[in-house]
Amino acid sequence: MLGQEEALAAYLENTCDAENDLLKQVNRETHLKETMPHMLSGHFQGRVLAMLSKLVKPKRILEIGTFTGYATLCLAEGLDSEGLIYTIDINEEQQERVQNYFDASPFATKIKYYIGDAADVIAELKEEFDIVFIDADKRNNLFYYETLIPHVPRGGLILIDNVLWKGRVLSDEPDSQTKKVIELNEFLAKDTRVEKLILPIRDGLFVLRKK
Repeated sequence: MLGQEEALAAYLENTCDAENDLLKQVNRETHLKETMPHMLSGHFQGRVLAMLSKLVKPKRILEIGTFTGYATLCLAEGLDSEGLIYTIDINEEQQERVQNYFDASPFATKIKYYIGDAADVIAELKEEFDIVFIDADKRNNLFYYETLIPHVPRGGLILIDNVLWKGRVLSDEPDSQTKKVIELNEFLAKDTRVEKLILPIRDGLFVLRKK
């Protein structure tokens, strides 16, 4: 019998749009082949990302932290007809499999996949981004945010994942990693350049809209 949390997660997935066949494949193979499959955005969060993207209709998206490409494919659903999504990851071992997923999607020509250090790749991209999704090494989240906010136009979105950190943000004795997440959240809560809220889905998604 499912616990209340698992039952609620299943209910949410059953009441949103279904995954397409490619997303089901990515989901299944990530859980079979990866040692940390929980890093996948997953069905419900994927639908949230797709919905936000469709509302914005972005011409350019930047994703930091591709993992196995699930969120990339979801964000790509909302792209403008001439839109592109740039996605960056450090892990070369996943590159061939993830590129195959992208090539099998309707967005094959719209996804620009980079392997390398995100800071270096960002410096090379001379673009404005209507949506930025930050889902990489948590220690650098504030650096990514501060680096990219000048490149987000008014009304653009910055999305940051894992900001509840499995509830550890409420800990009385946070470890060093948790302290970084707390510091980021406190900084963003005070940042007057953006409207903001945390969606308490999965591990917490900070949604920030530039004023």
